[in-house]
Amino acid sequence: MVDQVREQAYDGGGGVERSQATAVNTAEQRSLYQKREKIYPKSVSGTFRRLKWFILGLTLSVYYLAPWIRWDRGPNLPDQAILIDIPARRFYFFFIEIWPQEVYYLTGLLIIAAISLFLVTALAGRVWCGYTCPQTVWTDLFFAVERMIEGDRGAQMRLEATSWTGSKIAKKLLKHSIWLVIAMATGGAWVFYFADAPTFLPQLFTLEAPFVAYATIGVLTGTTYLFGGHAREQVCTYMCPWPRIQAAMLDEDSLTVTYRDYRGEPRGPRRKNTPTENLGDCIDCNQCVAVCPMGIDIRDGQQLECITCALCIDACDNVMDKVGLPRGLIAYDTLANVDQSSHGGKARIRLLRPRSILYMAILLLVGAVMLVSLVSRSAVDVNILRDRNPLFVTLSDGSIRNGYTVKILNKDHDAKDFRLTVEGMNDAGLQVVGSEPEALTVKSDRLASFRVFVTLPKGGMEDDSLPFTFVVTDLSTTGDTRHDSIFRGPAR
Repeated sequence: MVDQVREQAYDGGGGVERSQATAVNTAEQRSLYQKREKIYPKSVSGTFRRLKWFILGLTLSVYYLAPWIRWDRGPNLPDQAILIDIPARRFYFFFIEIWPQEVYYLTGLLIIAAISLFLVTALAGRVWCGYTCPQTVWTDLFFAVERMIEGDRGAQMRLEATSWTGSKIAKKLLKHSIWLVIAMATGGAWVFYFADAPTFLPQLFTLEAPFVAYATIGVLTGTTYLFGGHAREQVCTYMCPWPRIQAAMLDEDSLTVTYRDYRGEPRGPRRKNTPTENLGDCIDCNQCVAVCPMGIDIRDGQQLECITCALCIDACDNVMDKVGLPRGLIAYDTLANVDQSSHGGKARIRLLRPRSILYMAILLLVGAVMLVSLVSRSAVDVNILRDRNPLFVTLSDGSIRNGYTVKILNKDHDAKDFRLTVEGMNDAGLQVVGSEPEALTVKSDRLASFRVFVTLPKGGMEDDSLPFTFVVTDLSTTGDTRHDSIFRGPAR
């Protein structure tokens, strides 16, 4: 059985790399850049592979189907649950409606996403990269299409080595055609987040959609096809900055995919009539390398290229089952545990430690601030702009007049009437051009601007500036919105 496992590993490609000719290590033939060797990951079954398939299906379903979810917001409003309405300058997310001036919510979401990534990385390594990163998800999907058409690792390598025949050309064309369809669907789904999906879909096919939609689909199609079908591991290794940043998030108590060398070394094959007393559990079958989408050997220790997808765990566990050895030679473990176990100590997992507690505290704080802000936000925003030129006008009777522009934003879905008053100035006169201060009407989801003059009688100011407050009262709810301002006059 052991010999059979080794033969399968090497025939499947684990030992193919060893059979490739190496370049002569001379100064004349040495190159500044190493030519990329294409990686052919072998398929594997197991717990983590099933988990990856589940997450792949879940994330792709959310991405492709989310624009088609409906949400009733009332008449004359979009019924798409998730919509970035650029012409109307709105972002709709189910019952939440975000206006452009509320961009701080987006800032809060980005902070939460970043700290969550830090926390997850500190606890369990690069699980984002291995399971939910779009590059990983789409590359896994492209791998599945490639295996379906060209076969598994060994078949792909043999096909690549053969001359171009009709069968090879047909397989390549079919594979790349499916890749392009997936890539186009990726770009097509993205534009549906910016327009009503059921209405926009026929417009795309009848060429009635805006040019920017086709340009966006073209760019996303090209990048998805290039990154998922060709660049693959190169994106994770050279283009993505996270592998270099994550080192600051990890410590000796972070769970990562780890080769337990204290148990596996010295490695070596098991053969009949061959003593194994001095060998570790690793039979050097190279299966962990064969299944790795990054083409690395996890037995060399932690490496920048490792995305902790855990497929090597499934491959090693399958081999251990076949040779009758305990599972877990490669497993999620911590460096502290490996060190303790190698010296006969007891393994332990420390999830709560200063680093993770700090990240969780920041998450709770930012989340609480955003929740309170969202729950307590007003349906009315008021902005006051005071005239800068001139600062004031002295009227014929000696009174002083200042001009203001009052902007009232009605975020409600019904028209509202407002009353405008001032506080902090006795005997002040208030005039609204074209309207009465007691009845300022603002339509639903609209910003209304009013030209306002505030006048103080002669002798009403003791200094050249006087602070006061505009009060905008919602007549339907009697709720007040206050905005501080300054009244300017001549210097004494």
